[in-house]
Amino acid sequence: MEDKLLVYRLKAGSEDALKRIYEKYENYLFTIAVNLLHDNAAAEDIIQDVFMKFLKAIDNFKLRKNLKSYLATCTANKARDLLRKQKNQNSNENLHEKDMASNSKNPIQLIMQTEMLKKLAHALRNLPYEQREAVILRQQADMKFKAIAVLQNVSIKTAQSRYRYGLDKLRSLLNSEVQK
Repeated sequence: MEDKLLVYRLKAGSEDALKRIYEKYENYLFTIAVNLLHDNAAAEDIIQDVFMKFLKAIDNFKLRKNLKSYLATCTANKARDLLRKQKNQNSNENLHEKDMASNSKNPIQLIMQTEMLKKLAHALRNLPYEQREAVILRQQADMKFKAIAVLQNVSIKTAQSRYRYGLDKLRSLLNSEVQK
């Protein structure tokens, strides 16, 4: 309900409404983008682009379901477009890994958590893009399989399979890391 009010206020020209929407969803969208791209700078650019296009289209925008899912879908689409563009330009080398830090005060826990996050990021990077996208959108964006299926232009069963295969491969990759 807050999002509908914020969109209404934004349409009326409220800068505070835009600021509130941005503050509310920036970290959430950044997490999705960086996990899809493995590049902090590109993720930041995508988030800015999503909000700029959202603002430009606000006069004709109609909030049908929920703003969080809408913005997550826009972010995933932008990430997919960027990856497609990079692939077409043969510049898909060495995507950067996000430096994830913890709020932990214990240095040993921080080191362990950082190492686990690096292993998870590496395992995610080794998934086929469609599986990685399904896992990230389901786990981090909390999107329903129906929404993922629409976004990926596949059936719900295919979206569920991509998610399941992605999780299975992640388990396999992470288990092989533990056994080393």
